[in-house]
Amino acid sequence: MAAITSPESSPQPRVYFQTPPDTDETEVPVRKQGRVTVKYDRKELRKRLNLEEWIIDQLTDLYDCEEEAIPELEIDVDELLDLPSDGDRASRVKDLLVDCYKPTDDFVTELLDKIRGMQKLSTPQKK
Repeated sequence: MAAITSPESSPQPRVYFQTPPDTDETEVPVRKQGRVTVKYDRKELRKRLNLEEWIIDQLTDLYDCEEEAIPELEIDVDELLDLPSDGDRASRVKDLLVDCYKPTDDFVTELLDKIRGMQKLSTPQKK
């Protein structure tokens, strides 16, 4: 149910929504916890978000550009965690950064230190 004010009382017409007469205004819907926080550990999600922000900051420095201008590349942390050794991980990251003209060794070493001990985030299964 909507009520529109007259043009004389307001420069622009406004619409006001009223509660239907058969509902109780005092009942408040119960908010359910989001699926992401149920499926994953919040602490692990926070670590992953911080890591992704750090990666973006480092890439902007390495490529001397704004975030939007970083070449299209994806450093998949889960993929790196699947690799058997740090040597394989370092090689994979260096392959991704092949177009970077600045030295990447410090970035790769620091990235590997940061992902050490992280958990792989599995894709949520639909029920």
